[in-house]
Amino acid sequence: MPTYRRMTPEALVYVAGHRGLAGSAIVRALQARGYQNILTRTKTELDLTIQAATDAFFAAHRPEFVILAAAKVGGILANATYPADFITDNLLIQTHVIDAAHRHATQRLLFLGSSCIYPRDCPQPIREEYLLTGPLEPTNAPYALAKIAGIAHCHALNTQHHTRYLPVMPTNLYGPHDNFDPHSAHVLPALIARFHHAKLTAAPHVTLWGSGTPRREFLHADDLATACLHLLEHTDETRLLNIGTAQDLPILELAHLIADIVGYQGDIVLDPTKPDGTPQKLLDTTRIQALGWTPTISLEKGIEQTYSWFQQNVLSTP
Repeated sequence: MPTYRRMTPEALVYVAGHRGLAGSAIVRALQARGYQNILTRTKTELDLTIQAATDAFFAAHRPEFVILAAAKVGGILANATYPADFITDNLLIQTHVIDAAHRHATQRLLFLGSSCIYPRDCPQPIREEYLLTGPLEPTNAPYALAKIAGIAHCHALNTQHHTRYLPVMPTNLYGPHDNFDPHSAHVLPALIARFHHAKLTAAPHVTLWGSGTPRREFLHADDLATACLHLLEHTDETRLLNIGTAQDLPILELAHLIADIVGYQGDIVLDPTKPDGTPQKLLDTTRIQALGWTPTISLEKGIEQTYSWFQQNVLSTP
């Protein structure tokens, strides 16, 4: 049976998706801890949906550790509009990377999934063993199915080839380098952009999709990054692990919190003709807490930091 070591600062680490929300936070965390051998490639430099290109990259560089944060992501509208793109691109990216990592002797791989892999009507909080116990939320089922396939791929390699690949399921992420496009973003960054625009234009109200009652949990990307590094540096874990805050709130309450931080003073109007999505998604984080990790960034502080980054980086972009 192969022997594996834990990740240390001298290791050669490939972060796939380093320009995204999760990947950029992971690169920042690696750099803060003294990692100097960090491999990154833009999509222009390396298209992970192309198997030959992915395999050539792994053959040339043979990374010891891989953090797979590359994915096609989006909110309810994007998932409903482009379901084929979401399942195809994500299946290709993760299959090519996980397979190449195995064939080129990567020591450890961490695969980032999403909490939408769990059934729509899960008992709350959601424990890892609830996976595949019921139907998925229809609005993002293609994306969720791709991520479930990635979990199964990691576990199959661990079983057959004794790899130490680890699938982790973060809750809803937010933070610097998020997507703030109101048409394709997740709810928190989309609301930041919409409330900011409404403030600038003195709009009398902002319309919120659905009933406002679904509850959601939010994790700052920097907290996710510390969780990933903690798992690779201090554990040999291979079981599916949830990563979250163990706290949630209704979407309408989130909207009011963001409006207050942005400084928007108009009304918030609900549109119940639009879909709510899953009624609640609160992750049970007992497993990862037992391994020694807990989040440190409060939601209010995290939104304040994210709004500041949005103003300095997104609004200043020509």
